[in-house]
Amino acid sequence: MTTRKIMALAVASALAGGTQMAQATDVFRLEGYGAISRGMGGTAVAHDVGPAGMMTNPATLSLMAEGDQAMIGLDLVTTDITVRNKTTGETVSSDTHSNNRGPYVAPEAAFTKRVGALSFGVGAFAQGGLGTEYGNGSFLSSASGNLATGLDNSSRLLVLNIPFAASFQVNDKLTVGGSVDAMWQGLNLDLLLTTPQVGSLYANGRASGSLVDNVLLPNLAHITGAHFSLTKDKFLASGVDSWGYGGKLGMLYKATPETTFGASYTFKSQMNDMEGGATLTAVTTGGSVPLTGKIKIQDFQMPAHADLGISQRLTSQWTVAADVSRVFWKNVMKDIKVAFVANNGLDINILLPQDYKDQTILSLGTSYAVNDSLTLRGGFRFATQALRSSTLFAVIPATPRKHLSAGLTYALSKQAKLDFAYSHAFKETMDNTSLPNTSEPIEVAHAQNNATIAFRYNF
Repeated sequence: MTTRKIMALAVASALAGGTQMAQATDVFRLEGYGAISRGMGGTAVAHDVGPAGMMTNPATLSLMAEGDQAMIGLDLVTTDITVRNKTTGETVSSDTHSNNRGPYVAPEAAFTKRVGALSFGVGAFAQGGLGTEYGNGSFLSSASGNLATGLDNSSRLLVLNIPFAASFQVNDKLTVGGSVDAMWQGLNLDLLLTTPQVGSLYANGRASGSLVDNVLLPNLAHITGAHFSLTKDKFLASGVDSWGYGGKLGMLYKATPETTFGASYTFKSQMNDMEGGATLTAVTTGGSVPLTGKIKIQDFQMPAHADLGISQRLTSQWTVAADVSRVFWKNVMKDIKVAFVANNGLDINILLPQDYKDQTILSLGTSYAVNDSLTLRGGFRFATQALRSSTLFAVIPATPRKHLSAGLTYALSKQAKLDFAYSHAFKETMDNTSLPNTSEPIEVAHAQNNATIAFRYNF
């Protein structure tokens, strides 16, 4: 295959595979890229994880063997998410109620080339996202007064990263690298806000516009809720989407032949506002009144993060690795900013509070080469909690913090290798009793399993 064909395959595979999105595990970010990293707890800063290394530390591309390498892979994620109404005891589980949700699939594809001290590559990876589907018959679809609306509550966020990466081996000890990343993100969202939630947003200066002043407030006695729907139930398309860019810098330092230190920094994304069509439905005691129009999710960004890592070869067969990461969520997830303009000219602006905390992640991994054909891996990953219980949404339950993983590589030939990894996110439970993000006290429990398979070919 020519380089041009492989690059096209990488991008096309990611776009085609992005039909459904994995519920991310480090908030909206996947806990590792490629089966090698995933099998070792997500470690990737200071050891060779193949072409997927361009997603964490581009300098690791110089650890690969001379020549070309192509990779194509797939994640399969099954989630176990349950929301309980703590007042009534009612529960609802996120399940397959629609064509474009759960179990979730995310693609990985890349091509790299190493010539002497210079390595470069291009890839297409699902960087992260989330997905829930609660249907339209649970308590989450009930407006004030326990009025059943028959309106959906669901979410699907996909963030796609297309890095163009390069690394250069300065000398026997130092390697530097970087990437420029094209990025795309798309969001589907169905969300019902009850009258107390809307009132709380208004009272705290978080809801404004002519729809609030001329419609909602004058008719508050008759309105029991407001429902946003910005969803396309399609194979790939999202209700709102946007393009942007990002980038990374990285380095490696080989202190001894057995010990390698690594560091990388991923810059905050620069994404345009996500835009598209939407329907705002006012739920009243006399029925529902839908308004169609245009909606923007403004300044929705992926965070910057800094990563440090060490890799230690204990024997010719056995290697251990550790990474520490700091993810700067506080700078990008203070509010979800929603701006809706109806076709009749009425508008509403809402700030949904999130107030995330910065997150620290510790990843530990090990690999053992049983023989020339088989390598086994294992890992553990622990993260501090970025979400606050007071701002938890049932449709955004990105709460798991602890993961256990295992994986392997099997060499089919000298050129072809098959990588596999499995990771389990242990159940995390969080409560929210606070307006405006819930009108009833809720408890959200979230666990999941992730299987990753990839095929690599050297030529």
